[in-house]
Amino acid sequence: MDDLLIKKCVSCDAKDMRPMTEQAANGLITKVDGWNLVSEGDALRLKRSWTVKTFTKGLDMLKLVADVAEAEGHYPDLHLVGWNNVTVEIWTHAVGGLTENDFILAAKINRISMQHLLRRKATD
Repeated sequence: MDDLLIKKCVSCDAKDMRPMTEQAANGLITKVDGWNLVSEGDALRLKRSWTVKTFTKGLDMLKLVADVAEAEGHYPDLHLVGWNNVTVEIWTHAVGGLTENDFILAAKINRISMQHLLRRKATD
């Protein structure tokens, strides 16, 4: 994971950027604990969910994730479902699948201190 943490997301508007293969994604998923590879249609995504203590703690968590995303210039789909279930989905919208940027962002989200927001241990 450390190599992902020192990298910076690159611009997604590069004409030569393509989604990575499932094989390549399977090679990187081990570097981002707690994240799962999911298939939505023909596109792979990274997905992780947490249960937070309260609705406002969920909003606080989304803000922490948003701050990391803004710093990287790479934006995940954020969901607060019910009053305490937070899910983050990451994929490179511009290419319709996963790129290294997605794993970089997931690794950096994993570094956020959020135990004080969680109801219990993070769920897969």
